[in-house]
Amino acid sequence: MNDSGDGAGHHSYEEAVERLEAIIVRLDSGKAELRETLELCREGKGLVEYCRAELDAVSGELERLDLDELVRKLEAGASGEAAGPEDGG
Repeated sequence: MNDSGDGAGHHSYEEAVERLEAIIVRLDSGKAELRETLELCREGKGLVEYCRAELDAVSGELERLDLDELVRKLEAGASGEAAGPEDGG
């Protein structure tokens, strides 16, 4: 596990979310001692920041892909193909 609290020890967004869920379960159990609670909160903060950065990065990539424009092009191409060749072969 990553003790630095920055989320860097997790290889994926999904792993970070899984670890956050485990932290929440531990904190909700009421069994964590004071120092452990502090460390879990620090780690959780780092994981949340990591996840936010990942979501922002993916969101930016999706915006750059301009999916609406891609859909319009695909629909235009499909409607053109549906009409078939004009010369009949």
